[in-house]
Amino acid sequence: MEQGKVCVFGGDGHGKSPAALGRALQAASAGQRVVIIQFMKGRGLEESSFLKRLEPEIKFFRFEKAENDFSRLSEENQREEIENIKNGLNYARKVLYTGECDLLILDEVLGLLDRDIIKSGELQEILSARSKETTIIMTGIQLDDTICMLADEVSRIETLK
Repeated sequence: MEQGKVCVFGGDGHGKSPAALGRALQAASAGQRVVIIQFMKGRGLEESSFLKRLEPEIKFFRFEKAENDFSRLSEENQREEIENIKNGLNYARKVLYTGECDLLILDEVLGLLDRDIIKSGELQEILSARSKETTIIMTGIQLDDTICMLADEVSRIETLK
């Protein structure tokens, strides 16, 4: 089996999540199992019937319950969502530990570092659970230096116009 990588798609430009989803489609078309866990996006793509049709090759998860983006929530609701986010991170750890996928996408996980919901050491610990064959893609605006040092591939996406 091919060696997996740790990839980061970051920057203030648009297209990080779509780039990761493109990689998911490529992997699934090659017969790989894909898990996508989305963070910090409100309802995001969860309600889409299209996503259900992608299963079992691509499985999509979102552990947050709020309708709105995290930044628009009250402090009390943010605390509640942080618990849901941590459940999502624990699920990511489990998926990596058990080898349930060939590609794991942690969409907007870098935003958790930006908001101090998790520390880079916690994300490093999750990454350490991956087998050598598993690829992980992480997206987010800010590029964390520590995480970038662990990555095999870092892409900065900028909007020029």
